[in-house]
Amino acid sequence: MTFKLLALSAALIGMAVTGAVIPGICDEAARAAPVVTAAASQQTAPDFTGINTWFNSKPLSIADLRGKVVLVDFWTYGCVNTLPHVTDLYAKYKDKGLVVVGVHTPEFPFERSAANVQAALKRHGITYPVAQDNDSKTWNAYQNQYWPAQYIIDQNGKIVFQHEGEGRYDEIDRTVAKLLNANS
Repeated sequence: MTFKLLALSAALIGMAVTGAVIPGICDEAARAAPVVTAAASQQTAPDFTGINTWFNSKPLSIADLRGKVVLVDFWTYGCVNTLPHVTDLYAKYKDKGLVVVGVHTPEFPFERSAANVQAALKRHGITYPVAQDNDSKTWNAYQNQYWPAQYIIDQNGKIVFQHEGEGRYDEIDRTVAKLLNANS
């Protein structure tokens, strides 16, 4: 076994045990040019499908969330760079009508464990609903390609903003605030 392969194996085992982030592994979208579409073609948001487990919530559907502003955040607990922003946004706007739904879609086999996801939710103080998408069915319904990725859905169930990668936090905040008629 080469040293590089041995080091990667040790890092992956450590990540599985601790939930730590390995730089260079989970930042595919950070290396790619961010995709942001202010109108995101106004397509109707796909429903949550093929969800293995719901955390912090009963099962949700996009139809159930009509009338709310929804941020769908695709993530994996091995790549948590945007979680502070998402949790802050949720805290700021949850009482004004924002619903955040984290869609945990695993990149590695050990991320499929519900116990590991639950531990990550506790570790990061995540209290908003999280759907465990082990079979990538919701990921595929959104035609998503990167971790992290955020989709903002308006009160009519239309995707009005899409962003893949890190950053653009102020723009995401302004979009949510505008939809909620709130001051950011």
